[in-house]
Amino acid sequence: MGNSSKGKVLIVEDDMLLSMVEERLIKRLGFEVVGKVTKGADAIKKQEELNPDIIVMDISLKGDMDGIEAMEAIRKKSDVPVIYLSGSGDRYSLERAKKTSFTDFLTKPVTGGDLKDPLYSAMNAHNAKSENDSQILKSA
Repeated sequence: MGNSSKGKVLIVEDDMLLSMVEERLIKRLGFEVVGKVTKGADAIKKQEELNPDIIVMDISLKGDMDGIEAMEAIRKKSDVPVIYLSGSGDRYSLERAKKTSFTDFLTKPVTGGDLKDPLYSAMNAHNAKSENDSQILKSA
């Protein structure tokens, strides 16, 4: 497999079994999992530390912060693409999540097929943003 990963992914999931399944699916699609955390506060720290290309974020997390609140905090410093995973597709969470401009909102359990298009879309958005940033820097 080598170093030809399609992008770096941070998984934020408080269910260890689901976290392992998600990691396997993401790796099978050719992405590199650079970190896994279970709490929103840890997600904020890891995002700054690892600078992933994509975050796969569970909405309900252990601790006093859910995934959407964690993304709101991350959004203050980064526009990293996020794919939300939810145990239920409730409208309230979906409406809150919209404020963080997500790539996709998937209901668990997810399969590799469910994750494939959102991961590629997120990576394309990330690459386009990086290209724009370097164009801005060159023209400055």
